[in-house]
Amino acid sequence: MQTSVNSTSLERHIDLAVPVELFNREVGKRLQKLSRTVKLHGFRPGKVPLRVVAQQFGREVEQEVLEEELKARFADAIRDKELKVAGYPRFESKERAEASEELLFDAKFEVYPEISLGDLGGVSIERPVFEVGEAEIERTIENLRKQRAVFEPVDRAVESGDKVDLDYEGKIDGFAFDGGAAKGLVVVLGQGAMVEGFESAVIGMKAGETKSAEVTFPEDYHGKEVAGKTAVFEIVLNRVEAPRMPEFDAEFARNLGVDSGDVEEVRKEIAENLGREVKRRIRARTKDHVMQALLDTSSLELPNSLVEMESYRLMEMAKQDFESRGMNVKNMPFSPDFFREQAQKRVRLGLILAELVKEHELHAKPEQVRAIVEDFAQSYEHPEEFVNWHYAEPSRLADAESLALEDNVVSWALGVAKVEDKCLTFDELMGI
Repeated sequence: MQTSVNSTSLERHIDLAVPVELFNREVGKRLQKLSRTVKLHGFRPGKVPLRVVAQQFGREVEQEVLEEELKARFADAIRDKELKVAGYPRFESKERAEASEELLFDAKFEVYPEISLGDLGGVSIERPVFEVGEAEIERTIENLRKQRAVFEPVDRAVESGDKVDLDYEGKIDGFAFDGGAAKGLVVVLGQGAMVEGFESAVIGMKAGETKSAEVTFPEDYHGKEVAGKTAVFEIVLNRVEAPRMPEFDAEFARNLGVDSGDVEEVRKEIAENLGREVKRRIRARTKDHVMQALLDTSSLELPNSLVEMESYRLMEMAKQDFESRGMNVKNMPFSPDFFREQAQKRVRLGLILAELVKEHELHAKPEQVRAIVEDFAQSYEHPEEFVNWHYAEPSRLADAESLALEDNVVSWALGVAKVEDKCLTFDELMGI
């Protein structure tokens, strides 16, 4: 076999040659073997003539043999040349002389780039700082009480947070419009379910009252035919119900799964859960800042083959996500090009991280992986089962190993860069 290598940027070409005699001999052997087992209508098993087998399966067998021979020769060639292939090669047939004893092909592929890692010594990386206190615990308890509120009829004016039953009819320039009328609509005010001007018009009304209100739809309203227009609504309020929140007592604690009814145990669990979530958010934000710093300070050329593969992977993940939500994706205009920018960033970051891990020996350690799995397990009713399930199959540890590796990169970066601690409020940290 003879090969030659040509290069332009990350793209490489290798000339491959498959001897015609070897190819024909291998195809003949496989067809012969196939004729002893194949079943075709009108022939007894093992008695199908070789020429019939060749007619039926010849092209398929030839393609199979050719792919195997090309892959084997390609593997030998890149091993000899010590090339690190990114993605998969494309084999293209080349013209050959009529009397040539070889089938000629051009293997096109890309190699991994040289990566120039930046110096983080002069870079400032922001690290969020926050400690869970009594205010956050009380706020969480209040939210839990609101979630379990019971609505009861009241004889007073409507307030934000009340549940109302109402009829309405809206017109624009004196004409009714689609979606502009309803009977017996039940809605909780203050949750953003209705257009802002509509909700403010209802607040202050009493059951049995009728009110006329002008409401201007936002310019970006989902209903294009009414976006930016002003409608006049006739509103009839049928019923008002106010929320009654349960007391934070032993019964409430038992409803949350604390069999003892001890409210202090509830507080302790809330504090622990908030602490884990705050820790996770701080770690995630810090990691994002580190990763962006690595992207900003490193330079490399991206292999297009890896970007294409990642674009398709992201597209398939998006499809699966929509399907899991019960949506029909068959008629959705999915295209890998839509995910290309995201794919480029992910590929770039992946190559940078791989280089950092290799250069600074930042590989994940078993005890780190174990700690991450056990931390995840705390959110489950039976943590030990969660841990055992992961360790029953090594491939299930892939996500934890990836997180441990990223944690090592973050720790290394924070030890090199200038770290600026920034105190955040709870809402800022949670993105509320």
